[in-house]
Amino acid sequence: MLAKRIIVCLDTRDGRLVKGVRFKSLVDHGSPAEAAMRYYNEGADEICFLDISATQEGRLALADVVKDVARGVFIPLTVGGGIKNLSDIRVLTGSGADKVSLNTAAVENPGLIEEVSRLLGSQSVVITIDAARTPDGFRVFTHAGTRETRLRPDEWASEAVSLGAGEVLLTSIDADGTQEGYDIELLRTVRRAVNVPLIASGGAGKYEHFLEAFSAGADAALAASLFHEGRMSIGGLKNYLREKGVAVR
Repeated sequence: MLAKRIIVCLDTRDGRLVKGVRFKSLVDHGSPAEAAMRYYNEGADEICFLDISATQEGRLALADVVKDVARGVFIPLTVGGGIKNLSDIRVLTGSGADKVSLNTAAVENPGLIEEVSRLLGSQSVVITIDAARTPDGFRVFTHAGTRETRLRPDEWASEAVSLGAGEVLLTSIDADGTQEGYDIELLRTVRRAVNVPLIASGGAGKYEHFLEAFSAGADAALAASLFHEGRMSIGGLKNYLREKGVAVR
């Protein structure tokens, strides 16, 4: 059995670590580099660094901040934000990214997934899907959750994987930051559509939520606010999961 992964997300804006609820009402949580070092020492399996304002501001994720984060951690680092082309990819991998997260740019230009996969290998391409419930069912949103598309998350995940994405990071906008639990229905919908590693994101608030996500088919669980606020330790979470029979690193 492959070990389940615990991933800490570092959302940044203007070089600062931030976190909100449903992508809004952002609260400053300090230095992303200092947070990354802390989570690395606490036993996080991976760090996901997302510059959440980069796309809307028409720029790439801040390379200097990525370098600061990468300098102190020796676990996989996924970076996303404002990526448009292979030149952007080279800047980020040169700054220390092990994997890149494609979201808005991939929706607008699916061929970018193939290009990046050829450059880095599929194992380094993470397709990030921000999804929410609408009157027409689950739909994919772009531009940091501000623009609704007609794409269904399961169909888009399947297409992205067929183009070369090696992993899917699935965030429920509805659950994001609420600490009320992952959207299990959304998770299961996408799990049925793809056979690559699936990361659950949005809504973690207590130990049981992680167990529910793994039981629904997630290979990894990502969280942010409950770690930033000191409501849960990574070591305590892993001990709980081991007691429940979940293989963790």
